[in-house]
Parts: sequence; C-alpha cells; structure tokens
Amino acid sequence: MAFFTKLKDRLFKSSSKLDQGLEAIVEDGGEATLPDPDPVIPDPDPEPRPVPEIPTPAPDPSPRPEPAPAPMPADPEPSPPPPEIGGGDGAGLLTRLFRREGAAAAPELRRALDDDMLEQLEELLISADMGVDTALRVTANMAEGRFGRKLSSREIKKLLADEIARIMEPVARPLPLYPRRPQVVLVVGVNGSGKTTTIGKLASQFKSAGKKVVIAAGDTFRAAAVEQLQVWGDRAGVPVLTAPEGSDPASLAYDAMTRAQEDGADLLMIDTAGRLQNRADLMEELAKIVRVIRKKDETAPHNTLLVLDATTGQNALSQVETFQRISDVSGLVMTKLDGTARGGVLVALADRFGLPIHAIGVGEQIDDLAPFDPEEFAAALTGLDAA
Repeated sequence: MAFFTKLKDRLFKSSSKLDQGLEAIVEDGGEATLPDPDPVIPDPDPEPRPVPEIPTPAPDPSPRPEPAPAPMPADPEPSPPPPEIGGGDGAGLLTRLFRREGAAAAPELRRALDDDMLEQLEELLISADMGVDTALRVTANMAEGRFGRKLSSREIKKLLADEIARIMEPVARPLPLYPRRPQVVLVVGVNGSGKTTTIGKLASQFKSAGKKVVIAAGDTFRAAAVEQLQVWGDRAGVPVLTAPEGSDPASLAYDAMTRAQEDGADLLMIDTAGRLQNRADLMEELAKIVRVIRKKDETAPHNTLLVLDATTGQNALSQVETFQRISDVSGLVMTKLDGTARGGVLVALADRFGLPIHAIGVGEQIDDLAPFDPEEFAAALTGLDAA
C-alpha cells in the first residue's frame, strides 16, 4: 500500500485529468437522484390453518337450582396501554428503521449511460493516450449490460478501474529468474528513457535479495551514463565494467560475459546507448551486440528489457514495434509516470502487445521502482481510492 500511496500522489497529471474529466462528464447532463432502491419482495401469505370444530354438549335432563347472583365488583382502574416496540416517540421499530434508511439515502448526481456519454468517455480516454482501439473496447465493455442505467461518478470510476485492471492483469509479471548463470539482461531504449537509472535500481534490489550482480556500462558514447552507473554500482556494492569512451559496445558486452562467468555471477545487466528507433545504423549496432553475446551463450540475452518513458505517449507504441523486431523484447519497464498526463499509454501497450510489464517507476529514489500491480495502477490512474 505504501507504493500505491506514492503512485497515486505522484501520478497526479494522468489521475487528475481522468478524475476531473469523469466528474465533468457526469455533471454534463446529470441530475441529483436517489439511488435505485432494492426491490422489496413481500413474503407469501401463510396458508390459513383449519379451525377445529367444537362439539356442542348434550342438554342435562336433571333440573338444577339457580345460583345466587354474585356481588358487582368495583370498577377496575384502567390498565395502561402496552408500550409500543421501539420507544416512546410514537413510532414503532419498523417505522423508525425505514425513517433512518430514508434519511441516509441522500440524493447523488447521476447520469444515464447513453451514446452521448459513451462518446465523451471515449474522447477522455483517447486524450489520456489510451489509443482509439483500446478506448473503444474499454467503453464498450463498460456499457455492456448497463446501457441506460444512471451512474454516479464513483460508479463510473469503479467500472473504468475494473476494466483497466482486467486488461493489465495478464501482463503484470515480475522479471523471471532462471537457473542459468550468468543470466544476461539486456536493457534497451531511446535516449532519456531512464535506462541507466532503472539498471541501477534493479541491480540494487537484486543485490539486496542475495544475488551476485555485474553491470556492463555499454553506453560507451556518453561519459555521463558511465559515471551514473558507477555511482549506482558503488551504492549497491555491484561491480561496473567499463571501456574507453567510443569503444565498441559489442566488444564490451562480450568481455563482460567472460568476467561474469569467471566470477560466478547470477545476473549480468548490460546497459546500451540510447538510440532512436528511426536510426537504422544505431539499431543495427544493437543487433550486433545481440549477435556477439550469443557467441558466448546461444540462449542469451535471457531477458531484453525495453525501458519506456511515459511522457512520450503514443510514440511508445512505435518504439515497442521497432525494438521488438531488432532485439526481441521480452518485457517492459515504464518510467516517469510521475510527470505525465499520458499514463493511459500503458493500458494501450498491454492491450496491443501483451508484453510483460515488470516494473514501473515514479521517481528517482531506490524504492520508486516497484513491481507492476494492475489494481493499484488502475485505481491511481482513475482517481479511485485503494480498497
């Protein structure tokens, strides 16, 4: 729950946008109405019981003396009426019970789920970068069996959160660990997506879990990236292998695999230079890294993590397509959810590609990267409180 609180607090742009948008949709054309009461089904009338016949006594033939008249008793004092069940306000228990229930049912702003409302919902989800196809599918599922019903904003948020969680549930999987040593994790993504920080956080978390980790600083073109990895390595107590600036990153990856095998490392995490998916030369260089490390282990890399920046919105879809074709992406990590109004793109990615989402990040601290929880994410995105 601690990460959910942080996620909801920091996912403020997406959350507030959907939250406020849903409130505005209900206000537009809604009216204050009482909730629909539950139907009261009366108990069936009991079947009348048969009344037993009382036999008439036969007349006594022998005469009897008439009894003397008894004296008239004094007028008795009138007995107080029996108290009514439930108290002294003149109302019975059931009367007061229903009176309380009626008082509690305050009017609430509701709007009928019709075509106009569905169109507004679709536009709102598309503006949150959920994508046209996913937005249409989500709203259609929300309306199924509920078309024409009057719904409050909280009920709509709950329906939307449930539908988002349903889409995200199959892809919420932690990074798999294999008995193969070293397990090679190749981390790819475009410039500025948060690859280096993600590697540092994952390495620190695996080291804390008792794993022996080695990092290869494969972004040999940026000295700042190497220095940043070295800072994380020092913090986590994890060795960072480097090469001179401008060196061949594929050669460094090969040497790192040799070192990891000699050291008996559990995990080798290889950073790569940020590259644009529309630069064929850079993408070919990434493919070369894959070919070279497979000379040491034909099953490597065992994981290829694509780190995505949530602020890129729908552009993340084209990044997944390109990197999946070049490096056979096995899972996703989404960063910078704390700085975007486009958190819905994660739903579109899950709906379109079905790739595992291993973790999400909402900040720069070590505990700001956590395993992906679909229900917490859906609740934070829609502004619905966690159960």
